[in-house]
Amino acid sequence: FPITLPPLRERREDIPLLANYFIDKISKRLGKTISLVPVNVMTALQNYHWPGNIRELENVLERAVINSSGPKLHLVDELKKPVKNLTQANRTLADVEREYIMQVLAQTHWKVSGNHSAAEILGLDRSTLRARMHKLDIRKP
Repeated sequence: FPITLPPLRERREDIPLLANYFIDKISKRLGKTISLVPVNVMTALQNYHWPGNIRELENVLERAVINSSGPKLHLVDELKKPVKNLTQANRTLADVEREYIMQVLAQTHWKVSGNHSAAEILGLDRSTLRARMHKLDIRKP
């Protein structure tokens, strides 16, 4: 009988309860007394994306308890929001490949084969690079 829960990033209101639970559990295990979680720490915890879900939250809090001296929790992990590049999200693999090959060709002044060529930089045989250029309709401007 499977029980499914939404990811932690979709349950931000649960983070303070989970954080307090883990802080109490970890503090008791380590023989520490952490009684104060600063507002900025709780805000950072709630604003983070949590790709590792609850396990990541527990690990972050364990490191914080270990590195905290006194009753105030000190967050040691730098929790940054993931950078979302929405213009990149809707691109196909062919678009990305085409753009990258074009950049390398421009960098090499359209030198396809030989020393310091696009094929060498890309790690491709010159015939493979030419075939991809043909397939992706890449032509010298």
